[in-house]
Amino acid sequence: MKVSDILRVKGNTLYTTSPQQPLAHAVTVMADMDIGSLVVMEHGDLVGMLTFREVIAAVVKNGGTVGTTIVRTVMDDAPLTCTPETDMNEVRRMMLQRHARYMPVMDQRTLMGVVSFYDVAKAVVDAQDFENRMLKAYIRDWPEDTREGA
Repeated sequence: MKVSDILRVKGNTLYTTSPQQPLAHAVTVMADMDIGSLVVMEHGDLVGMLTFREVIAAVVKNGGTVGTTIVRTVMDDAPLTCTPETDMNEVRRMMLQRHARYMPVMDQRTLMGVVSFYDVAKAVVDAQDFENRMLKAYIRDWPEDTREGA
């Protein structure tokens, strides 16, 4: 299974912000859209990733508020990325290794979407469920032994 398979099911809605955006605005967008991340884009290029992890760290550092912080000061400026052709097992390994919950999907310089750890886990469970159903159907349709005395 490839990342493109997940994006096809997930759809192509993208949520982005700019590095100069006030963190308070980015957090509001994340809350309103019920999303855990925003891709940070500048002049059409991926420059970072803002997730609830960076937001929480900024709030703690700032005494419980976001204050006048801007996205650039708290974003992950070196996020993991993958391509639509990246194998799902590789994405899973990369995410586990870096403790990343969100990964932008890039086709060269074009942002194609974001896969989350939830998306990856759901794809694995769906694939296993499909395989289980196929195995059960195969067992149910197992041909009877037609030999004499068997």
